[in-house]
Amino acid sequence: MSFLLSVFQAICHILLATLVALHPASAAKHGDADTASAETGGRVVLAAMRAPDTGYWHTNEAQILDSWNRPVRIQGINWYGFETERGIVGGLTVQDYRTVLETIKRDGYNTIRLPFSNQMVESPIVPRDIAFTNAGGPINEDLRGLNSLQVMDKVVDYAGAIGLKVILDDHRSEAGDSAEQSGLWYTPAYPETAWLADWQMLAQRYKGSSTVVGMDLRNEPHGADADGACWDCGGERDWHLAAERAGNAILKVNPKLIIFVEGTDSYHGDATWWGGNLEGVRTSPVELNVPDQLVYSPHLYGPKTYRQPWFNAQTTPASLESVWHNHWAYISEFGIAPVWLGEFGTTNQPGDLEGSDPGTEGQWFGSLVVYLGRNPDIGWAFWALNGEDENGLLDASYQFPVNGRKQQMMSSIMSGASVGAQEVAGVEPLR
Repeated sequence: MSFLLSVFQAICHILLATLVALHPASAAKHGDADTASAETGGRVVLAAMRAPDTGYWHTNEAQILDSWNRPVRIQGINWYGFETERGIVGGLTVQDYRTVLETIKRDGYNTIRLPFSNQMVESPIVPRDIAFTNAGGPINEDLRGLNSLQVMDKVVDYAGAIGLKVILDDHRSEAGDSAEQSGLWYTPAYPETAWLADWQMLAQRYKGSSTVVGMDLRNEPHGADADGACWDCGGERDWHLAAERAGNAILKVNPKLIIFVEGTDSYHGDATWWGGNLEGVRTSPVELNVPDQLVYSPHLYGPKTYRQPWFNAQTTPASLESVWHNHWAYISEFGIAPVWLGEFGTTNQPGDLEGSDPGTEGQWFGSLVVYLGRNPDIGWAFWALNGEDENGLLDASYQFPVNGRKQQMMSSIMSGASVGAQEVAGVEPLR
């Protein structure tokens, strides 16, 4: 037996050496097994050992399906930064981007919503907010000298290597924070023609990888009752018609991508969150040239962000659900299309996570988590991963949840079967 064991160990050593020779980039990052364990805590993902892929996604009534027609629930996280003047996702001054992605995967999330700006796409910078060493040793070495768009390529590639999906989000035109102030999807410097061209470029850039499964056309259109984006109003401000133009332009390049369409902030005077009102879908749905590739994506926040009129002394979980039904949940309930709650979040204060006092942040957030638990067809993405954010899921080290109870609540609405981490053995994808 000892002889056979020695032979087996020798063969394994030869195979490992061969892999290192074939994948020098991995060798530079991981070295031998002992070095890899020291650098990454034993989490090693060689280029030749990519996680099984669920392929591109499509839809059927209220469900998103993978390439084998299995239901997928998007249980996502927003990792922002590319849209800002920094031009890079948060946390890379303290942590290796691969470690952050592995943390996302470890904590049960299956999708990353990745905001960017049109300025970043058209004029990418070499980011300064990045470190190449921390207390554990070298980090982000393969990002040295890369511009923002090339860094995004690296993030997407490694996300796919460990089985995560990515949804790209056109967060704003000029680099900056939050949504575009005008509420529109274009500015004088970045007209609609540029917006469409940038989307087509990104669709082409990632066409060879089903890691990027969809495009969130524009973050939080708003200003419907002023001079911003409106739904079914006609003219150059009509967001639902612009969404059709952009969706069809993207699908012309890659017909397998999911098109995510947010709402506006108001419809016929019924106001809610930026991007959160999809009442117009009842009479004027978005119509794309490729069927079964459309998902609607509202945003939702609590009274700490803004005290909407439905947050009051009479608020109950049932009254909150009635508001959600009217603004967007009916789309899923009636099987019109899938719904993905592209942003929601709260702080890490215990009272903001759960509570029974009417009209409070805790009542709202706890009620929403319960609602999502009862409605597994509705996907979601928490805002945000970033450790520097008031709502941040991770701590300042970008390795661990800052509030264990918040992560428990997120885990409670994760559907293990919907993660779709494995291919169907021996069966070709249907799409």
